[in-house]
Amino acid sequence: MASYLLRRLIQSALILLGVAFITFFLLYILPADPVRQIAGRSASAQTVENIRRELGLDQPFVVQFLRYLWGLLHGDFGRSYLQKTQVAELIASRLPATLLLMAAGIACELALGITMGIVAALTKGRFADQVLMMTSFVTVSAPQFVVSLILLYIFAVQLSWFPVGGYGTFRHLVLPAVTLGILGSGWYARMMRSSMIEVLATDFIRTARAKGLTRSRVILRHALPNAILPVIAMIGIDIGVFMGGVVVVESVFAWPGIGQLAWQAIQRIDIPIIMAVTLVSAVAIVLGNLLADLITPFIDPRIKIR
Repeated sequence: MASYLLRRLIQSALILLGVAFITFFLLYILPADPVRQIAGRSASAQTVENIRRELGLDQPFVVQFLRYLWGLLHGDFGRSYLQKTQVAELIASRLPATLLLMAAGIACELALGITMGIVAALTKGRFADQVLMMTSFVTVSAPQFVVSLILLYIFAVQLSWFPVGGYGTFRHLVLPAVTLGILGSGWYARMMRSSMIEVLATDFIRTARAKGLTRSRVILRHALPNAILPVIAMIGIDIGVFMGGVVVVESVFAWPGIGQLAWQAIQRIDIPIIMAVTLVSAVAIVLGNLLADLITPFIDPRIKIR
């Protein structure tokens, strides 16, 4: 176990280094000039040059990147160009809201997706299976802002069951979490259906049925723990996706998470914030995959970590 964790940590460090390099390089060659955003359109050339020198943006790419890495090693994500605040403080203040939305969204999509997948597998080829798979295709294809606006219009504007946006209570959480659950449930439904059909066709399931076990016991006790393994691996990826990929949902529902922070930074070319959000999302993906790999052997003892 120790050697496995050491290998994974080394691999994770290399992945994060690669993500940092690629993101930094793309932002470096970006046509837009963040200094102009800071100085304003009416600023003189001398003022622009002074700001560029003050921020260190006049130095070569390698020097800027190594300086940024040195700051990361000391826990310094830099200082926001426009908000004049340490990026680490901004991330820390927004992270709890995103973590809460992430947990609620994953719970919703798992509840919807796994249920849909199991029902579709048990009714393979029948009408219910076709309807559920068509529904999963629609949810996967639907744009985030469309689903968000539809739910807002129906449940917040017309029915007034939930607030239009904001943060702080359970009612504020419901609509953005359900939106994310609907959008992600299709992937889990399709994966769960395929995995469950494959498991139900195995010999040990036929043996369990031959022993006279009830259908619910065969499904829940024997088939589900084996069929859910691919879903667990996908949850690890979803953690990272939710950390940095809920930009639209957070913006529509005025949810004060790092997704909304990233959207504001992108609009104003606030490079330190964009870099920080990207790295935090990458760390979340790496940790999510690692946790999924560590949890899998507890569900299926046949899988060994080496």
